[in-house]
Amino acid sequence: GPFQVNPIGLGCMGLSAFYGPPADHAQAIRLIHEAVDLGVDHFDTAELYGRNEALLGEALQGRRDKVRIATKFGPKYTFDDKGNRTGASVDGSPANMRRAVENSLRFLRTDVIDLYYLHRLDPGTPVEETVGAMGELVAEGKVRAIGLSEVSGATFAKANAVHPVAAVQSEYSIFSRDVETVLLDHLRTAGATLVAYSPLGRGMLTGAFTRDQKPGGQGEFRSGEMQPRWAEGAYEANLALVDEIKAVAKEAGGTPGQVA
Repeated sequence: GPFQVNPIGLGCMGLSAFYGPPADHAQAIRLIHEAVDLGVDHFDTAELYGRNEALLGEALQGRRDKVRIATKFGPKYTFDDKGNRTGASVDGSPANMRRAVENSLRFLRTDVIDLYYLHRLDPGTPVEETVGAMGELVAEGKVRAIGLSEVSGATFAKANAVHPVAAVQSEYSIFSRDVETVLLDHLRTAGATLVAYSPLGRGMLTGAFTRDQKPGGQGEFRSGEMQPRWAEGAYEANLALVDEIKAVAKEAGGTPGQVA
């Protein structure tokens, strides 16, 4: 892609969404500042993560030139007439992209997004059409590079033929290694980057959770049906794998997260 970042970035989603109630605002700002001070230069957010873009925009005031910001568009929540969330859909249309990018630029308090992803494929819009429109944002100087998330090697190749795709974000960890089969070869051939999300297994590989202490409660996505790894039975079996990682970490004088 057009720029390089350090190997470890900070995914900011959990500060605002999906992992329980949002973090304390001042604490979240301090965490982002500390990450910049420690040399983290790649910060990842998305339109879907609630107030996360605005939080990151506020935290990076005066530090913007030290970092690269990645954000995403596509998925949108659906609501009933009482305002209750009923589900989600994906809109990868050029019109929705135009709406989303202007909002993201405003919330992030920046005039350019370093890396702009289509967060999930829209089954109703050909990926070539979406990527062609994303390429226009690069030409206009609103975006420096474009990316895709959770796509196959074949889909990446189709998209990359329309406009260079700098990065693909997919889950990649000890738990989840299917990108190694086909996708990584496509990325290497194209000179594109794999950005691994949930490299610590959504927190499980850090050793922070136990049989008695499982994520749950309001706003907690990991305990839902979309996350079978945390379901009863599977959770206990996966913790046994984490115990093995803990043993290796102890022997090496490190933490489970470092080993993972």
